[in-house]
Amino acid sequence: MGLNKKKICVITGSRAEYGQLLWVLKGLENDNEIDLQLVVTGMHLSHEFGYTCNEIINDGFKITRKVEVILSSDSPSAISKSMGLSMISFSDVFDSLKPDLCLVLGDRFEIFSAVSSAHVFGIPIAHIAGGEITSGVIDDGFRHSISKMSNLHFTANISYSNRLIKMGEDKSSVFTTGMPGLDSVFKTNLLTKEQFEKSINFKLSENTFLITYHPLSLGNNDEKHNFQQILKALENFKDSKFIFTFPNSDTYGRVIINLINEFVKNNSNNSIAFKSLGHLRYLSALKHVNLVLGNSSSGITEAPCFNTPTVNLGERQNGRLKAESIIDCDIVSLEIIKAIDVSLRRNTTSVINPYGKAGASDKIVDIIKKGDYIKNKIFAE
Repeated sequence: MGLNKKKICVITGSRAEYGQLLWVLKGLENDNEIDLQLVVTGMHLSHEFGYTCNEIINDGFKITRKVEVILSSDSPSAISKSMGLSMISFSDVFDSLKPDLCLVLGDRFEIFSAVSSAHVFGIPIAHIAGGEITSGVIDDGFRHSISKMSNLHFTANISYSNRLIKMGEDKSSVFTTGMPGLDSVFKTNLLTKEQFEKSINFKLSENTFLITYHPLSLGNNDEKHNFQQILKALENFKDSKFIFTFPNSDTYGRVIINLINEFVKNNSNNSIAFKSLGHLRYLSALKHVNLVLGNSSSGITEAPCFNTPTVNLGERQNGRLKAESIIDCDIVSLEIIKAIDVSLRRNTTSVINPYGKAGASDKIVDIIKKGDYIKNKIFAE
């Protein structure tokens, strides 16, 4: 390792977040002025959620550290304990690696814990996807807290940049780059329909839905009832096929996993479920399905790139910018049925994605290389 290389520590804890970071990681790894330190944590190390650290290894990356923090329960108490375990573990990581900068994306609790530890160590933070709002989940508080501890900000849209500046972040530290995850859409050789079907051993139909629903973590939500409403709506589309992906390790996520497994068992002729499709298969699914159903951010950010319509359920994505291909819908079976019918009839071939196009990853890597982030953080007056 060269003496003048910048040590950039990238932390990833979930499959979705890794997909967003993929081309940033490639850019950092291939730069001879940067020493990439890749720390893997959270759901990546859980067999229940697909042990997706194997996907990272298969993509050719060397994992610098593994930090196990996921507990066997998804109650608020267990997640709080997991956050505490994360802070303890990351203190050892930072004490050992001594990075010049930590790069993180998004708003999950394990990322908040890691950033909190880095902040105590005085390590500068670069944050991707700040300034956004998802008012239906606890992630909002984590995201904005991460932003307040960060020295560099890479946002998906000018409106998100403006929100960070209004929050007191110095405008010289805020860069509107677009979403780096969209680079995968335009740079990845996706599977053909036939290749995708073979990879999942499942034939698509004239109407195939990709379904991902994460539990809401704010308010008094009966997630069992909510997901039963979704499954009840699907009964109205007996000629369609359904591809489920498991939720994140959020509060009460296992309730949803159990309902998915039961539904697929009883409807094996037209439904299939995956802990994780993996990055390539998931993007290929977005291209080849006829509808995205649920409340995953991928239905908001990536699906419009393929002109694939999305029925966005509930409040999880409230506050996010949305393309015209997206219909918001309450989690009531009759309303879901109506929204699906409308979406399948709509023409979405000319949709404009507010999260930009390709190129964000290169911008982020270039700013990290040239940026003066080793300085005291200042706030706008």
